[in-house]
Amino acid sequence: MTFAEHLARRLRYGKPIVVVAGLPRSGTSMLMNMLLHGGVPLLTDGIRSADECNPLGYFEYEPVKELDKHGDLSWLPRARGKAVKIISFLLTWLPETYDYRVIFMQRDLDEIIDSQNQMIARREQPSDTAGDSRTRKIYTDHLAQVARLLASRRCFLSLPVSYRDVIEDPRRQARRIREFLDRPLDIDRMAATVDARLYRNRH
Repeated sequence: MTFAEHLARRLRYGKPIVVVAGLPRSGTSMLMNMLLHGGVPLLTDGIRSADECNPLGYFEYEPVKELDKHGDLSWLPRARGKAVKIISFLLTWLPETYDYRVIFMQRDLDEIIDSQNQMIARREQPSDTAGDSRTRKIYTDHLAQVARLLASRRCFLSLPVSYRDVIEDPRRQARRIREFLDRPLDIDRMAATVDARLYRNRH
C-alpha cells in the first residue's frame, strides 16, 4: 500500500490501533510493558493479574478473547491510538474497517513450548511433553499462515520483533518500534523495563 493509500485510510478510519501479537509466551507482555513506559496508552482491564510466570503483568483485555466467537466489537473504536494485546490465532478475526500497526513478537519455538510447559507445571496441570513435536509443527504452519495474512490484508502494517533481540539490545529494538509507530516514544524508559533475568527458557 502506498503512503497516499495509508493516509486515506487514516483519514477514513482514524488513528491506527497498535496490536501486540504473537504466540503465547513469545514476549507480548514484555512488549506491552515497554510501550506503556514509552508513552503509548494501553487498552487493558487488569482482570488477569501478575503471577510467577509474568511478574510484571499480562496486560490483557478480556473482550479480545471473544474475537473468534463473533463477540462484541464495540471496544475497537476505543482502541484507536492505543496498544492492545492479541494472540496471533485471533488476528484473522479483526475487521478491516480499522488500521492496525502490528508488532509481531518472534521467539524460538522450543523456548515458547518450554515456557508453556513450565506454566502448565506451575499450575499443577497435566502436561504432554510427548506432544511437543506436534505442537512445533502446528505453530510453524500457523506462523506461515499469519505471515501471509499480514502481507495480504490492506488494514495491516507489521513489524517483526525478536524476543532475543529485545533482551540483548532493548534500545535498538525500542528505536525500531518508535520508527514503525512514528510516535515520540521514550526510548530510555522502554529499554529500562527489559529484565534479562526473566529470560528463563533459553535454547
